[in-house]
Amino acid sequence: MNRATTRLRLLAALPFLLALAVGPLLFALWRDRLPDRLATHFDLDGRADGFTAAAGYLVIGSALLLALGVGWTLFVRRRALWGAWATAGFTGGLLALQLRANLDVTDPAEARLRIAVLTVALAIGALAGAVGWALARLVPAEPAREVSVPADAPRLDLAAGERAGWARTAGSLPMTLLGAAFLLAVPVVPFFAPWPYALIPLAVGLPGTALSRVRVTADRRGLTVRPALVARPRLRVPLDDLTGATTRDVDPIAEFGGWGYRVRPGSSGVILRSGRALAVRRRDGREFVVTVDDATTAAGLLNALVERAGPGPGTSTPGTSAPGAPGAPAPRKD
Repeated sequence: MNRATTRLRLLAALPFLLALAVGPLLFALWRDRLPDRLATHFDLDGRADGFTAAAGYLVIGSALLLALGVGWTLFVRRRALWGAWATAGFTGGLLALQLRANLDVTDPAEARLRIAVLTVALAIGALAGAVGWALARLVPAEPAREVSVPADAPRLDLAAGERAGWARTAGSLPMTLLGAAFLLAVPVVPFFAPWPYALIPLAVGLPGTALSRVRVTADRRGLTVRPALVARPRLRVPLDDLTGATTRDVDPIAEFGGWGYRVRPGSSGVILRSGRALAVRRRDGREFVVTVDDATTAAGLLNALVERAGPGPGTSTPGTSAPGAPGAPAPRKD
């Protein structure tokens, strides 16, 4: 691990360490004003409908911050450092406001936490995110790697000035059904559990459904992956950030721990099934993978565009064009 990576991870862990320190400190300062059991769940009207022992509240809150902190510290990138600070600020702020709602009540059922209080937690998160964005300047940018497409990588022959593009739609029926099931559960959950729990199926179902069917495009702008039905949100690897593309087999469980948008050290991607996938390498050395049919044609087009755009020293000599899968249509030409 180099010095820049160490500094980045320390800066990502810092806000969670601060939040972990603030919680017990507030609890110690307010202990005489808190009941033995704390209100920890509230309905839409702000009335308490769930309770936890004071010691249990500290353990659960600390465990949540610790889990979030470990995740951000392991997977954070320089440009996303603000996200670690925003997450710590929002979560720590919400826990502190929840604790404050229990002050000076003899019966925890008397505690009130209006939904408007969430705006205060959001403001704390936004302020912390701004601090994280500023601190990202303390981390040196990772050096860009020279473009060097391997000689055996697939390529398509493009004439000088010729413009071409490739697009395919990839989907997962199990992910579609699972995402739809979570969304259908959103209006039902409040009848059986406190209202905040309705956010869980929404948070899982919405991105899950959006990513269950995606449109993958390779052209002069680079590689783009977006939901098939809408233009946003989208994931894009710009052409000038690519050093090459290839295809490889993917095992979703063994490599990424599941399906959907996945992140692991050194790699990320949209994984909808096992089997052949398009894999592109970025200048910072990270890999982006998407499972899609006819990945060989997409890789060949991207390699041809990368080399034509301005290969760096040591770039291998382009070879012959690599055809796509049998029976696959050729890339469209503008």
